[in-house]
Amino acid sequence: MASDRPALGVIIVTYRSADVIGACLASLRAATGVALHVVVVDNASPDDTIDVVRAAAPDLMGAAEAGQEGIALIEAGTNGGFAAGVNLGLARLAANPGLERFWLLNPDCVVPPETPYLLATHDPGSRGAAMIAHRVVYGDDPEKIQIDGGVIDRRTGITHNLNQFAPASSPAPDPSRIDFVTGASLVATRAFVERAGPMTEDYFLYYEEVDWALRRGDLPISFCEGAVVRHVAGTAIGSQRMGSVASPFSQYFKHRARAMFLRRHFPKGLIGGALWSFAKAAQLGAKGHRPEAGALLRGFFGMAPPADVLAALSPDARAKIGR
Repeated sequence: MASDRPALGVIIVTYRSADVIGACLASLRAATGVALHVVVVDNASPDDTIDVVRAAAPDLMGAAEAGQEGIALIEAGTNGGFAAGVNLGLARLAANPGLERFWLLNPDCVVPPETPYLLATHDPGSRGAAMIAHRVVYGDDPEKIQIDGGVIDRRTGITHNLNQFAPASSPAPDPSRIDFVTGASLVATRAFVERAGPMTEDYFLYYEEVDWALRRGDLPISFCEGAVVRHVAGTAIGSQRMGSVASPFSQYFKHRARAMFLRRHFPKGLIGGALWSFAKAAQLGAKGHRPEAGALLRGFFGMAPPADVLAALSPDARAKIGR
């Protein structure tokens, strides 16, 4: 059925997301004033993620398959990493000529009902936009900002969150300061996707969206004021959360990806990146986080994952990273 409401494509990549995907989909179903075309791509979850997705919206399943608003489920059958899942969903949605914007959304995000409409209708100005940033707050403390867009330290490859921990009522940042938009909630335009192509898949986890943003040419990043997403980080892979240290799994893949990113875009930063890695690992070790410190160093310097990290990977994921 055709709709006169603004349309927005949504891509949600899941892996062991049974505990969070239901709330995410419920929040999208409550969206107002917008036609959402949702594609959930499951990267061979070993839990009951797929069952939860099917149960969350049985009346909408399959509608998106026919180009209508609703929810489509793609079972990837393998865990090729975040970007591989995104690319499967992006290919499905881009085939619909009625969609001009594609929203990458983590399954551990909850969306206020007005946010999708704001993202679908945001006017980026005469120059257009590659990506549309917006405010992401902590799911367990929504009065604090997690990220308003990110910046890259080219000397080390470290990324920084603009306005992190600032009150959620803080002014929006100057969009010209933003180097990339977090992959937890990122709106990409069709113009950008046609220029940049799909996400690079060899990172497996982390830095995919940072790499992608650097391929935007002269298309700017815009900021949609008023649009807010609540993000509970670390539910599947142990990413850092407020008051916690990222897991060895997260440390390994984040800093493995950082080294890959530096080699690809800023090779002069590899020396600074190595020095930062040693300093950070020493800091973690001094605080008693030796497994995390070791995983960080092994990731940055291209070594095999620690045994417990390797054990957590499926055989297809191990093949993807060459282990």
